[in-house]
Amino acid sequence: MSTHEEKNESPHLLLVDDDPTYCEVLRQALERRNYTVHVANDVETGLDLAARIEPEYAVIDLRIGHESGLTLVKRLHELDSNTRIVVLTGFASIATAVEAIKLGATHYLTKPADTDEILAALHKDEGDASVEIKEKPLSVKRLEWEHLQKILVEHDGNISAAARALGMHRRTLQRKLEKRPVKE
Repeated sequence: MSTHEEKNESPHLLLVDDDPTYCEVLRQALERRNYTVHVANDVETGLDLAARIEPEYAVIDLRIGHESGLTLVKRLHELDSNTRIVVLTGFASIATAVEAIKLGATHYLTKPADTDEILAALHKDEGDASVEIKEKPLSVKRLEWEHLQKILVEHDGNISAAARALGMHRRTLQRKLEKRPVKE
């Protein structure tokens, strides 16, 4: 039994996303399910909150403004390796999913994800061997997106360094990264 259960307190959940409206809606839904929710709209505030509240759970957006939520995932895991972390993103890629899990995330979900999906992911302890394997290979556009994400992760989210490595102009890379990934 955890300290929170012994004291009949709600578990603390850190929610970090740069969309205040999304945060408010999700905060209300999670509080109705008996979580004490702490919201931040940027990485720095998220880090400050995490150090103060030591959350049992965290829901972190992958892209917070122009910053990477992976920085926050890594730091949360360093603070407490038992924190259950779900990374949410509208910009899913294989590279960022792999890195999120390696850095300590419990799960990685694509937006839109509803509250029940998020809570299920926070409490999921095992992988799903029955997950569907696609018959069709990735499209060229999707492969490009995945490659850009991989190079960006290799350069710690530094767009200028990634652009140099790719031999492209920084603004061109920024434009490509701002587009939603091609759906498969």
